[in-house]
Amino acid sequence: MPSARLLRFLDENQVDFRLVEHASAYAARDVAYRAGIAQAVFAKTVLVRIDGKPAMVVVPADSRIDFALLKAAAGAREAVLCPECECELSFPDCEPGAMPPLGPLYDLDVYVSGNLLRADRIAFNAGTHTEVVTMPFEDFRRLVQPKVGFFSSRALKVDQARA
Repeated sequence: MPSARLLRFLDENQVDFRLVEHASAYAARDVAYRAGIAQAVFAKTVLVRIDGKPAMVVVPADSRIDFALLKAAAGAREAVLCPECECELSFPDCEPGAMPPLGPLYDLDVYVSGNLLRADRIAFNAGTHTEVVTMPFEDFRRLVQPKVGFFSSRALKVDQARA
C-alpha cells in the first residue's frame, strides 16, 4: 500500500493523480517497464548531499546524474550521493529506495532534471516497489517548487554480446 502520508498530501493539495500497480521491481528502468510507463517520464529519485545538506535529485529512469553539472546547477562546492543507510532512515514511511520525489513531505530541496519538463505527466514510486503515482507535471511543479537544471544524461546501453 502506498504511503498514507503521500496519499494525504496529494488529496489535501487536490492533485488529480492515479495509482498504477505493477509486479515488484527495484531499478527505475524496471519499474517503468512493469508499470507500462515510458522511461523518459518515470522519475528516479536519488538522495544526495549538496554542500552537506540532504536534497532529492530527480532524473528520468533512463538517465544518470552528472555530479559536476549538478554542482554547477546548484551553485555548490560539493554534490555527493548519500549512503544507502541514510536514505532508509530519512524515509521511514517508504520501502528502501522507493521514496517519492516530493521534497516538502520530508523537508528536502528538490532538483529536477530539465529533461523531465517535456512531459505533461510525471510518474514516480509511491513509497513501495509495487505502486507508482502518475500526476500532471504542473501539479508536481506547483507542490514541490523544484530547482530545475540540466544535470543528467541518458545512460548508455551496452550490448553484452559485443562487450
